[in-house]
Amino acid sequence: MPQKSKRPENYDEKLNLISHQVSGQTFHATIPSVQLASDLMSSNDELDISEAALIFRAVLACQEINQNDPHWGNFRWEKEDNTVEDLNAVQFVLFNFIPVLLKKSKMLPSKLVKDMRHSIALGLNEICKIDVALSYTNIVVKDIVNCCLGGQLLCNPEISFRGKNKLILWIEHVNTYGLPAEYNSPNYVSVVVRVLGSLVKLTDDKRIRICSETMLSRIGLSAALHVHPKTRNWGGPFSRAYSHAVFNPNAFNSNDIETWIEDGNMPRWVKSILQRPNKTEQIDETAHGLHPVAISTYHSPSFTLGVASSELKTQDIIFIALQSCVFHTQFLRPKIDCDGVVFSRYILDDKWLNFQTTPSRDPGQVIPEEGHFYGVHDKGRVIGLYAPRGLDAWTRRTSAKAIIVWTEIDKIDEIWVGNQKIDSLPFDVPKGKVIVIGSGNLWTAVLPLELTDLGGGSPIILTELDGHLCLEMYNYKGPAKTFWEMARPGSFYQGQPRCGFYAELSERSNYKTGADLSEMIQSGLLVDKAQAPSTYIEGVNRKHFVEYSRDDQVIGIEIDLFSWSIIKRWTQDGVLNLPMHKSPYAQQIKSGTLSQGGATIESEKGPIWLYACPTGNRYVAAYCGTQRTTFILSVYGKTFEMKNFGTGTIEWENGEIIVNAIID
Repeated sequence: MPQKSKRPENYDEKLNLISHQVSGQTFHATIPSVQLASDLMSSNDELDISEAALIFRAVLACQEINQNDPHWGNFRWEKEDNTVEDLNAVQFVLFNFIPVLLKKSKMLPSKLVKDMRHSIALGLNEICKIDVALSYTNIVVKDIVNCCLGGQLLCNPEISFRGKNKLILWIEHVNTYGLPAEYNSPNYVSVVVRVLGSLVKLTDDKRIRICSETMLSRIGLSAALHVHPKTRNWGGPFSRAYSHAVFNPNAFNSNDIETWIEDGNMPRWVKSILQRPNKTEQIDETAHGLHPVAISTYHSPSFTLGVASSELKTQDIIFIALQSCVFHTQFLRPKIDCDGVVFSRYILDDKWLNFQTTPSRDPGQVIPEEGHFYGVHDKGRVIGLYAPRGLDAWTRRTSAKAIIVWTEIDKIDEIWVGNQKIDSLPFDVPKGKVIVIGSGNLWTAVLPLELTDLGGGSPIILTELDGHLCLEMYNYKGPAKTFWEMARPGSFYQGQPRCGFYAELSERSNYKTGADLSEMIQSGLLVDKAQAPSTYIEGVNRKHFVEYSRDDQVIGIEIDLFSWSIIKRWTQDGVLNLPMHKSPYAQQIKSGTLSQGGATIESEKGPIWLYACPTGNRYVAAYCGTQRTTFILSVYGKTFEMKNFGTGTIEWENGEIIVNAIID
């Protein structure tokens, strides 16, 4: 047996699986166990490998082998589960099985290897049958890698072809807008990088390797630009984020990206993005979805503000839909070791940190986003509009509210409502008043918009929740009831309730007191108007218009309350479009000619993107298309033209170029 230090404390030596307890019940988890076995296999220690073999055998016992089961070949998430529920289990297990057999099958007992190969064949059949949609990024990438490498392992060209074809389809899917649907997720971008990196290292197909490396470069470009140059933390917005990443700004940071680079999963030039100067900059990108999601991240010298145009809408699954983080701020607190965080949610029934997704998962793993959101963002200014997700005529509810949270109330320096400094909580905020919070290097000002009163007077309350400062903006607060007026279809529906906020963030040094910032915001013009309530008629709109303007700066949004759909968003520069990528250091477009920092690229096909290193001695140009093109790179008057150019990148450094593309 291996030394106990090589196994976690919750490893069950009798069952050879990792255990955990939730509400007094013990569960044995398949996925962490198979990951442990894979890690043990990376050692040349015979005892470690013997232990890994025992774990693999225990995991095999969790596979569904009933041929009549609709998910024959999948795995139970927990040993104690009665049936397959989480359909992703097979992806996670095979991702750990296949590389081990490709690299180290001779170290395992021949009977176990035979059984694992049979298990992989069953699992691949289940993966093909499920055929997960292209929008589920971290799982579709596992699908691709499992099929590419599984077909290679089993000498099954049909499975290999399916994996390669799905890789191309996924690239084309991402190319529609520039980023995958699960964009900028602290948890799952890391998963995608590790999984695609495995494919790069293990595939025997050069085209698969280059396509994967090209996508990793694009993911690295976006991820590194979301890291704040000063705090080194990974800023929002997040398509999906577990509570530890929401509350802890240092949960994912520049160290993660540097690890990707050192592990060979990301090109080394990405590190230069992390070394850019600390100055104001905004990154605007667009992610795929049922409707495209505009995501924008603003870096000020002391804070990062990330806003999404809407929540993640690709799937109506409890683990996914509730993890959106559409408004998220991280900021420096120089006198305190950790940075501060501000974020928003819509919450029903006062759910908070006690929310539990399944009996085998601890409460508080997810801070539920129980609302639908539309937002517009420009630098430090935001308009956010919320509507409840599950307020209807079926379920009784006791409350419905949008909240904005400032973490760690004991580290808040100042609280202002208008020109009044607040010293005790809870505090009832009068309508029309600006709330200003001072903490560390950041002022956060919030002006609540008009709230539809569904009962209880729609109060606005500053209060403490579990040690955090919270601004509650209620649509309903009262006894448990259903909401006939929210049923759609229904004879009483008059549209979604109005709920939202205007927020403005500023460096603390810009204003002496919170009252000064409040007065400045009140000096601007806020227009918050909606068409009068009326019973819903198919094909008719009920428009809600919000705009804030001051000193020639304008930000606005218009939505339809009936269908809860966005009509337009705008700033002083006009109606906002959906850029694939636009930042001070890089751009991405569908095709054509693109210039950045002294370099130019041209291609009739695309998409294409160009990164200019802040130091000026390196450029990276990429062609993400899946068809051949003529690609031209011009740097300092020297032109490089490549015909019949396929998916890939060109790196220019000090006059030398490195081509990593499909050119044969």
